Amino acid sequence: MVIFAKGSILLSIEIEGAVKAMYTFMDQQGCKVLLTFDQSLTLKPKHVWIICVYQGRYLLTKHKERGLEFPGGKVEEGESLEEAAIREVEEETGATISSLSYIGQYVVHCMNKRFGKCIYFATIETMKPRESYLETEGPVLVSDFPDDLKNDKRFSFIMKDDVLTHCLTYLKKKQLV
Repeated sequence: MVIFAKGSILLSIEIEGAVKAMYTFMDQQGCKVLLTFDQSLTLKPKHVWIICVYQGRYLLTKHKERGLEFPGGKVEEGESLEEAAIREVEEETGATISSLSYIGQYVVHCMNKRFGKCIYFATIETMKPRESYLETEGPVLVSDFPDDLKNDKRFSFIMKDDVLTHCLTYLKKKQLV
């Protein structure tokens, strides 16, 4: 079954006897993205992206080149996906996570390369200033996102595709935001 949803196509496919929902769409770079809210993708993710909430607001980081985005990055050697998520949030925002939940994963196919990211939802316990936020300029709290986010130059391209849209819908459905 194929359902069209906001520029994305929702595919319902059967994997090992279970029906799985997977969104597919093109990102702003023209790369194909597959997104699922289960663990049915076969490519082992080596990156994490963490949607963070602190005191009722979204916690972003300001990347020095890309702009505002949720924390995230590469999994280091010997590190689990969860450990990478906790480390990335702390490094890029100075925040300590009180709860971390897996919510989904996506794979980007671009110019004969593929990479996967696990998506987590984090509730932030505390925030402490750091001397350095590595490749970012530190934390930024926002109450909501602009209606025209795709054209807002303050935000990173990472925030402008349907991954964020579908994740926020998923989190609202689960009453997490």
